Amino acid sequence: MSEKSKFSGCPATGIGSMPGGDAREAAKTVTGSFADGQGMPYLAELPVRGPGADMIGRSVGLLVEMYGHVEPSGWRISDRPGRDTRRARSWLGEDLDALEEFTQGYEGLLKVQAVGPWTLAAALELRGGEAMLADAGACRDLAGSLAEGLRAHLADVRRRMPGASVVLQLDEPSLTAVLLGRVRSASGYRTYRAVDRQIVEATLRDVLAAAGEDGTTLVHSCAPEVPVALLRRAGADGVSLDFSLLTEREEEAIGEAVEGGTQLFLGVVPSTDAATGALSDPGGSVMGVRTLWRRLGLNPGTLAESVTITPSCGLAGASPAYARTALAHSARAARSLADNPE
Repeated sequence: MSEKSKFSGCPATGIGSMPGGDAREAAKTVTGSFADGQGMPYLAELPVRGPGADMIGRSVGLLVEMYGHVEPSGWRISDRPGRDTRRARSWLGEDLDALEEFTQGYEGLLKVQAVGPWTLAAALELRGGEAMLADAGACRDLAGSLAEGLRAHLADVRRRMPGASVVLQLDEPSLTAVLLGRVRSASGYRTYRAVDRQIVEATLRDVLAAAGEDGTTLVHSCAPEVPVALLRRAGADGVSLDFSLLTEREEEAIGEAVEGGTQLFLGVVPSTDAATGALSDPGGSVMGVRTLWRRLGLNPGTLAESVTITPSCGLAGASPAYARTALAHSARAARSLADNPE
């Protein structure tokens, strides 16, 4: 590689969501799974608790001078903070308290997640029921509010866990749909116009900058056609994606990302119990990654430092036992990649 990754010593991690509603149990799992250099612990999200603990509600709770409430159709912008916004902030505080308890004295990378500006704009409704995505001015205001909220959130995490190097992950599963004009309107009969790529990139750059000049960032999407080159230009230090959705068309961008020092977070471990049998062979889980490296003509010796192994997506839909197994398997698969890159 021509540049060194900021994620040195991060062989494995999880995406964000976990099953169940017990914040302490989730924090214990994500910290225990990646203890002793096995990977990067993270602030768990527990969406099963209901509105405010879901990924959109969590990020609504981070917004500054912008509020939301739940309608039957989803989250909608409000004039003032109501019960749903307060609940979102309360869940976040509970999760942070639990993570702080289990990271006493911890030194190393620690990840927090938030929904990125474009997925948030596609999901949040204006007062009339249409997505914020339909209003360019509303999108700008939303991104500014999110960036300000993230700065405060990251400062709180750093205060609580002073030995940690905090990593900001933006979740952008709707990003490709935003770029290609595939986000459906409230009626479902039409789609919103595609957003200009330069505007998308500039907005992402501004929100990622909330991590600070020396901050470390990555963007996650478990959707197909992740725009890897755009995310790199926007300043993401890492790109997280579902490995099974990669196509040959995207391989050139993947190779350029590796050469440029961008960390690849590759989701190779199934995120639901349905595929429990797939976790019997850690080496087999990363066989496709080795094959990709050979096909791209990359040095096998760079695999362990360029790739972080993850589940394919969040683990909220898994059983607690499977979630623990999937995270442990991610760490074992990463070790297999480091021990036998060929």
